[in-house]
Amino acid sequence: MSKPCIICVAITGSLPTKANNPAVPITVSEQVESTHEAFEAGATIVHAHVRNDDQTPSSDPEKFARLKEGLEKHCPGMIIQFSTGGRSGAGQTRGGMLPLRPDMASLSVGSNNFPTRVYENPPELVEWLASEMLTYGVKPEIEAFDLSHILKAKDMADKGLLAGTPYVQFVMGVKNAMPVDRDVFDYYIHTVKRLFGADAAWCAAGIGQSQLTLNEWAIAAGGHARTGLEDNVRLDRDRLAPSNAALVRRAADICEKNNRPVATWAEARRILGLPQPGTVKSGVAA
Repeated sequence: MSKPCIICVAITGSLPTKANNPAVPITVSEQVESTHEAFEAGATIVHAHVRNDDQTPSSDPEKFARLKEGLEKHCPGMIIQFSTGGRSGAGQTRGGMLPLRPDMASLSVGSNNFPTRVYENPPELVEWLASEMLTYGVKPEIEAFDLSHILKAKDMADKGLLAGTPYVQFVMGVKNAMPVDRDVFDYYIHTVKRLFGADAAWCAAGIGQSQLTLNEWAIAAGGHARTGLEDNVRLDRDRLAPSNAALVRRAADICEKNNRPVATWAEARRILGLPQPGTVKSGVAA
């Protein structure tokens, strides 16, 4: 298999702190530096959250703006994907950074259980976030915590609420949500191909110790892979990950074992139908 593999690095998230791993980047400058190292190691998408000074999650558009500026300067060509996840804010504050026109943004299209709470994504908020992404030319990444989320993405695409072919990411290993199950994983792939076409791009993410498993499954199956300290702060049971770049290098090694080249930023943009850097966006994303 010679199909290039896109590696997405989820650098920070909303939960891990420096108490969990000192390498977790919190400030904007730390995030830019950590992303630059991961970019050089092979990551071509950065999935980004922002934090307050006390490490609590934030949805402050000003912080996102400073992060975007730094990433564009130090990681030219890299695909910038902002999180609209519910741990960082409530209601429409979750999409307050979309007018900054990042290349992509995460979009959870349905609710599900999380370890200690319900991850609420009410239909009216999902549709509002999707409409903002259409307005500002931001390509959504559909975060599928459940099979129904893949079918919901198809319904939204058919109704014109999503532009182009949805890019679906399977999320497995969240406690109380979808566990790591190979039969389910294979059926997710089957469902994406059935609904969106045999060549539709998809990605997978595993939480905690499942990160390595999902990297291996996705890369071997022809999909794309997400790694990073948001989802997993360890290399193994005995060792903390020294950086986001270390986790990216591990994913790149899996690509090599499967005879898949790591996608360059230009290849990643082509695969996802994204414009080249510097292109003026005028609404609907590809």
